[in-house]
Amino acid sequence: MTLKNNFKSELESLHSGLIEVNDWMYENPETGFEEFETSKHLVNYIKQFDENVLYPTSELDTAFEITFGKEGPMIVLCVEYDALPEIGHACGHNIIATCSIGAGLGLRNLVEELGIRVKLLGTPAEEGGGGKIILLERGAFEDAKCSMMIHPGPYDVANPTFSTIQQYKVEFFGKDAHAAGAPEEGINALDAQIQLFVNASTYRQQMLRTDRMHGVIKDGGFKPNIIPSYTSSEWYLRSLNEEGLNKLEQDFLNFVNAAAISTKCKSDVTSPDFRYKEILNNQTMYELFMNNCTEIGRDMPLQDPGNLGLGSTDMGNISFAMPSIHPMISIEANGAVNHQPEFAAATTTKSGHKAIFDGAYGMGATIIDLAENNLWEKL
Repeated sequence: MTLKNNFKSELESLHSGLIEVNDWMYENPETGFEEFETSKHLVNYIKQFDENVLYPTSELDTAFEITFGKEGPMIVLCVEYDALPEIGHACGHNIIATCSIGAGLGLRNLVEELGIRVKLLGTPAEEGGGGKIILLERGAFEDAKCSMMIHPGPYDVANPTFSTIQQYKVEFFGKDAHAAGAPEEGINALDAQIQLFVNASTYRQQMLRTDRMHGVIKDGGFKPNIIPSYTSSEWYLRSLNEEGLNKLEQDFLNFVNAAAISTKCKSDVTSPDFRYKEILNNQTMYELFMNNCTEIGRDMPLQDPGNLGLGSTDMGNISFAMPSIHPMISIEANGAVNHQPEFAAATTTKSGHKAIFDGAYGMGATIIDLAENNLWEKL
């Protein structure tokens, strides 16, 4: 019996338990850095097989890690588990978590024979907060040869395009006044926000099709008869790489200044989060992943240049630090896409449960290929 067959057999025995964890996560979503019950639940599940989980770790209350194996090249499997506000696991992080845990546990009894180490690393706060970036800076990825994870979506793709992203908070400061009795005494900070949105919307006609500029107003005033003296908005700017994002950022800052000047407001722009980099997909790894998925009946095509997903993830920063992959695994969601409640519900269907097995198998079998064929220098 080959090591891949041994791994597949072990994964089959784990699958029902992984499904239970996945569905529990769907019912109990927690947002970034608040994943206290989720991380505890995942750690308790892993401890059924191995007690040696370090939790918390790297001075992050909801991060955890466990390494299987004592020596040899180390592979990090990233375990994401934060949910989105209001719409829960509409990005499928419950599937991400269970895929990585399944791959790690499925390999735990094979690492000595393969001469490798496999680390399960619980990485909080991907949906803002940069959990992986913090863990990278604090040494959690130290000595790793490579890293991997999968992500559910509406389609399968082995080497998906993910863009560089920066978050911004834009504040305008004006002057309160009675909107009917003395409007001439006021300076309208809401008008400044609206003008900023108009500027951005006008710009989109000439914007590169691979760039994104999207925002929401967070503070827009209190009552219609009070001219707002303070408003704030949050924005995400995305581009294919850092050079493109820097150009987009300069245009955006010009829009902010123009809105402030036209309304006589003062403005302030801050970036409250890490800059997430684009993903560098390692060819050796994603080609192995493609072949292994084909073995279990899942076709994993390459990225279609005409249909770029253009999401963003802190896994991009990891891919700049070491060879990495982040394939997309499709689930049937009746036309729903990521960040829709219907997509969250689809993670608990038969198709979502199949994605757990397929993603875990694809990663675990790829690790076996890397080890058995000593491909480390080709990464």
